[in-house]
Amino acid sequence: MAEVEIHTERVDDVPLLVHKQRQMGIPTVMDEVFEPHGNRQGLSLGWLTCLWLSFVLSEADHRMVEVEPWAARQRQTLSYLSPQPVTEKDFTDDRLADVLGALSQDQAWQEVETRLGQRLVRVYNLKGESVRLDSTTVAVYHNEEGTTLFRQGHSKDHRPDLAQFKVMLAALDPLGMPLATLVVSGNVADDPLYEPALRQARSVVGQGGRLYIGDSKMAALQTRAFMQEGGDYYLTALPQTGDVPELLESLLQSVWQKKQALEPVSTTPAGEAPKLQFLGYETPRALQTEYKGVLLSWLERVLVVFSVALAKKQRRGLERRLQRAEDQLLALTPPRGRGRRQWQELAPLQDAIQAILKRRRVEGLLNVSCHREVDRRQVRRYGDRPSRTEERVRYVVQVRRNTEAIRMSRRKMGWRLYVTNAPTKRLPLAEALQAYRGAPTIERDFRRLKGKPLGIRPLYVQRDDHAKGMVRLLSLALRVLTLMEHVVREKLEQAGESLTGLYAGLPTRETTRPTTERLLRAFKEITLTMVHMPDQRIRHITPLNALQRRILNLLDLPPSVYQELTWPQEANPP
Repeated sequence: MAEVEIHTERVDDVPLLVHKQRQMGIPTVMDEVFEPHGNRQGLSLGWLTCLWLSFVLSEADHRMVEVEPWAARQRQTLSYLSPQPVTEKDFTDDRLADVLGALSQDQAWQEVETRLGQRLVRVYNLKGESVRLDSTTVAVYHNEEGTTLFRQGHSKDHRPDLAQFKVMLAALDPLGMPLATLVVSGNVADDPLYEPALRQARSVVGQGGRLYIGDSKMAALQTRAFMQEGGDYYLTALPQTGDVPELLESLLQSVWQKKQALEPVSTTPAGEAPKLQFLGYETPRALQTEYKGVLLSWLERVLVVFSVALAKKQRRGLERRLQRAEDQLLALTPPRGRGRRQWQELAPLQDAIQAILKRRRVEGLLNVSCHREVDRRQVRRYGDRPSRTEERVRYVVQVRRNTEAIRMSRRKMGWRLYVTNAPTKRLPLAEALQAYRGAPTIERDFRRLKGKPLGIRPLYVQRDDHAKGMVRLLSLALRVLTLMEHVVREKLEQAGESLTGLYAGLPTRETTRPTTERLLRAFKEITLTMVHMPDQRIRHITPLNALQRRILNLLDLPPSVYQELTWPQEANPP
């Protein structure tokens, strides 16, 4: 009896991911920018990148060592999805390192971002009117010696003991799709990163009339002058440094004197009961600075805004700091007793008091005095030592709250200054606050990049160029995640429909805003079975259910992206 061979492969969401990347043009753009070496064989750089990204997104794993065994388990599937057969040598560490080395080239990477970004904006008709910028740090366990990328600096991961590198993103708002990805040393300040990120974003969305949104680190005068000179708009918060506190104080005088009316603003989503969240007003001011050797002048709107939530948070924080400072100050001079330290000199005690006030940020809010106490006791005669009177000196701390200073501090809480050069017609006060509050979109990009599913922490590559290339590879994966999510949500909103079946254990739960992670999870357990007989070869794939077909339709993909795996393919025989 002839032997029958049966081979199975888990395909899951891989066909969907490969075809979506083809639609986006990732392999095409990569092959256009990076010319192959004359002796290169096997998959092109673009298609190797495409299949590697499929592994990263499907397995939520960026480790290079896991790609080769994954490809070996799906070699037939990958051969059908790519323009040429896949071999075991296509995914070796040195081939993957070639991808990272190519992506680490700054000029070539800028060209990839520009071409890919322009293509996506055009093909998917994305609105390029608003761009959000921010940076994050990625802590690593690498040794700083011999590297230029891994350095210690201000850590946003709360790990100042570790080396780190910094990632700067410019993302299309509100979908969060990256337009520019900068990877720099961990000890570089944020301020000088904004201009190159803005230049790269402009190469994608164009120059003039765009709104760029960033936090207080984008408020450097030269950065604002750069956007003004290019005809673009900015929206940023002013940092509470320099002369800004005095400016805020002067702008609030008319409010406290009830000479300035405040506009109530609510940014609650449509359909929910409106709730007062902000009060504010705006005032113009003239700015002037030298930029590129030319004196540049323009009119800027200063938005004076009171946030109810921020005020409550800051006042609660102030009360905690005051209480902790009082407790620590009183604990400096406990009652006399065994093992209790007593201060006998005033100067060291005053230094300790000032250290506590500074650490708790309550200087001027607490009145602290040191009272000198003298304890006299009679010592009896003992042997040849006569009786005597001993004096023991100690200082006792007394604390009292400065009620007026605390009241003045509390009434300034919740107030912030925002600045923009956009005209009121383009960006009214309410819309400006709504736009600035959209920061979680780019924060979500950082969570995806540093956590699940991309998981750049911990970083398993050691070389600077490989680390830079890895971050850029994962930023391509981030584009896939954000764009798929945007397309599905937009189509559901246009149709007024929702999706069910995405939540385990809750088959009837509906959602109009599914995440890409849940959409991909719906394609688990899809298997390709191949039966080889002497005179016949049969291919069978797990039939798609209604939810999977619906997701493919929302992504503008036909069911044939899976069914074609069972069709004869003479160019790629099994």
